[in-house]
Amino acid sequence: MRPTILAFYLPQYYPFKENDEWWGKGFTEWTSVGRAKPLFKGHYQPKVPADLSYYDLRLPIVREQQAEMAKQYGVDGFCYWHYWFGNGKRLLDLVENEVVASGKPDFPFCYCWANHTWASKNWNAKDSKFGHLTLMEQTYPGKQDYINHFNTCLPAFKDNRYIKKGNKPVFGVFDATDIPDVPMFIDTWNKLAKQNGFDGIYFFCYCMNVSRYEDSHKYSFDEFVVDPMGLASKQNNFLYQKFRWYMARLNLEHHLSLNLIPYKNYSSAAIQYFSNHPNVTACVLPNYDHSPRSGKLAVILTDSTPQMFGKMLAKIKTLYEQRETNNSMLFIKAWNEWGEGNYLEPDLKYGFGFLNQIKRVFGVNIMDKK
Repeated sequence: MRPTILAFYLPQYYPFKENDEWWGKGFTEWTSVGRAKPLFKGHYQPKVPADLSYYDLRLPIVREQQAEMAKQYGVDGFCYWHYWFGNGKRLLDLVENEVVASGKPDFPFCYCWANHTWASKNWNAKDSKFGHLTLMEQTYPGKQDYINHFNTCLPAFKDNRYIKKGNKPVFGVFDATDIPDVPMFIDTWNKLAKQNGFDGIYFFCYCMNVSRYEDSHKYSFDEFVVDPMGLASKQNNFLYQKFRWYMARLNLEHHLSLNLIPYKNYSSAAIQYFSNHPNVTACVLPNYDHSPRSGKLAVILTDSTPQMFGKMLAKIKTLYEQRETNNSMLFIKAWNEWGEGNYLEPDLKYGFGFLNQIKRVFGVNIMDKK
């Protein structure tokens, strides 16, 4: 059975008050993307968007163009990163608010709560005037805040476009290990969902590495979405990462080498992991290059071509066809995270190459939105 292919979507790329205060008036992710430089021979930077150009997501026509592009190439829906920092504090909510209020684009979507603190290094580490300081802290004030959060999301859940499993809206959590009372959060939301005509919430836990999965799978999530990229890097261990952090604090990052991971190593490690863990939901990367944000501290997947991505998708397809579990979703990270060099949208070098591979391997089969 063909999986439902969902692409994580960053609802940024427009100026807002906090970014103006932190980085200067008019700052968006494009600021870092546009000024990126090659750091070694053959390093593909800067990465320049093609058909959609350096867009502004305040414009409805851009969101319509993105959705139409996704439909044509086999992406079944967007999973918007959703920000709620506690006590009603939100950022990057303009896109999801307008999508729900306007009813456009006519394209399936769901949310994944990006429940992490924003630090200066997240967006613009190279030129941060703050150093590595906290900009926006993620907090968990308690049950009433969970209720308020649910009610904020409820109009989206009731939207016919919102992705559901049966009569349960699909909702993801970026880091379950950061929530001090996961059972209370899940129980509260399930009860509220039932009070509002649903059968509960279909929760998935996003695990940005395999160790987070090991720490999170004790909780009662319906699915665990795992990104195993870290398995491919011999340098991706706790002591090495602490060393890199310490050197950066001392402004000695010029002594560090980039963390370069060949795409074939990433693909091989990911396929092996998914083969050995048939109960997890796969999250696959078409590419990754964090250097626009973190410079010489970056992790970079090298040789991440559409052809390599296509080979990986073909293996994932075979694994899914052989599975006996009910995991029916496949996540791609991401649709448009250009600051991480992690995107499906066309660029000047590869055009629609990455999107073409999704269409070639899985075909086009837009999910039933009813």
